Amino acid sequence: MRTDPSLLGLHRFNEADSGAVEEALLACCGSHRWALRLTAHRPYPDIGSLLAAASEASYDLRPADLAEALADESWMPQPLLGMRAPGSQAAHTALRAAHAAYEARFGHVFVVCLDGVDPEEMLDAVLTSIRTRLAHDPDEERLISAEELRRIALTRLEHLVAVRS
Repeated sequence: MRTDPSLLGLHRFNEADSGAVEEALLACCGSHRWALRLTAHRPYPDIGSLLAAASEASYDLRPADLAEALADESWMPQPLLGMRAPGSQAAHTALRAAHAAYEARFGHVFVVCLDGVDPEEMLDAVLTSIRTRLAHDPDEERLISAEELRRIALTRLEHLVAVRS
């Protein structure tokens, strides 16, 4: 009988030292409360259960937890979202300006889940999304940012428990 290879990654996740798991989870979502909650509820019987628990923990983030997670996104060593995508210099300049305007308005970096977006469409998708979301009031934008962060965290978590050769 063959074992589902994805379960090997989940098995390692379930059996690892709590401190190591918490650190790995913080790379998925920068909220300590979120990471501690997922760590404490191990073992997970399957990846679907882990992702459901992560999603539920995301919905339960308090404003301070969300602020912590968004601040962590600001410190990640990566270029601005969409800057690596193909596009004209003018589009990249507009994207830099939009990122700066967003951060000035809301006090944190722009987050959006880009799962399923083709690389050729990424720059336009990010720019359109930032421009749309700049019109939101801070409370509305906080809800949208929380949902986008939840989606990003789930994707990162899936990669975390994927089997590595």
